Amino acid sequence: MPYLIDGHNLIPKMRGLSLQRLDDEMELIQRLQIFCRVRRQSVEVYFDKAAPGRAGSSTYGMVKAVFVPLNSNADQAIRSRLQKLGRKARNWKVVSSDRQVQAEARYSQAEVIPSEEFAELMENTLIQAIKNPADQKGLSEAEVDEWLQMFNQKPPEDKSK
Repeated sequence: MPYLIDGHNLIPKMRGLSLQRLDDEMELIQRLQIFCRVRRQSVEVYFDKAAPGRAGSSTYGMVKAVFVPLNSNADQAIRSRLQKLGRKARNWKVVSSDRQVQAEARYSQAEVIPSEEFAELMENTLIQAIKNPADQKGLSEAEVDEWLQMFNQKPPEDKSK
């Protein structure tokens, strides 16, 4: 099942990310790209308050990032997306801790995942990939090292040496 994610709602729940950082959105997108490769899932992530001239959507592998203009917000964009999906919304998971967004998702019969729970799922997915290198499904060595550094883990020992 693909995911609809309220990006600014998820960022503060992710270890090493903060809404105070200028590159917080791109850092989340990079993490979501790795998550999508490992889990073979697609994601649409919504960010409010797009900088002037930056509103619109961009695709980064299996991650579609939607930068919502100042006159709207991510919650409204997610509600609109659920309405456009219609009956197909039941095949999607909505990631947000905002109660209004959760209520809209439930009304659309989409599965609801609180941001805290999804952040933990992302972290556990990475840790599992690190512990089981054969199951990495396309993670590069650099990506593994980046995630290890992010979660303060040591790389697994190479038993072939």
